Amino acid sequence: MTYVVTDNCIRCKYMDCVEVCPVDCFYEGENMLVIHPDECIDCGVCEPECPAEAISPDTEPNLDKWLKVNAQYASAWPNITVKREAPADAKEFDGKTGKFEEFFSPEPGQGD
Repeated sequence: MTYVVTDNCIRCKYMDCVEVCPVDCFYEGENMLVIHPDECIDCGVCEPECPAEAISPDTEPNLDKWLKVNAQYASAWPNITVKREAPADAKEFDGKTGKFEEFFSPEPGQGD
């Protein structure tokens, strides 16, 4: 099992999860984070820290797409270990549906 970041992170990117991760398995894209599935130790401390509730265990149904997205972009984006400020408009996007199709960016983030 691993944890995965899902579409509600897109354009929210709160980063509270980064601060508590004991193995630094988060990677940063331009407008979302992902978890490297081979690095995640399944501790689950990140899940309750996410204000957008965008982190789930991969054992939940219908997360195959997100496991693939997390694995693909964790290999391409820079590692992030330090929490930064969320985007100014994060609250406007929290809970919005269809964010992957409308807003996802494959571009890397700042990293550390």
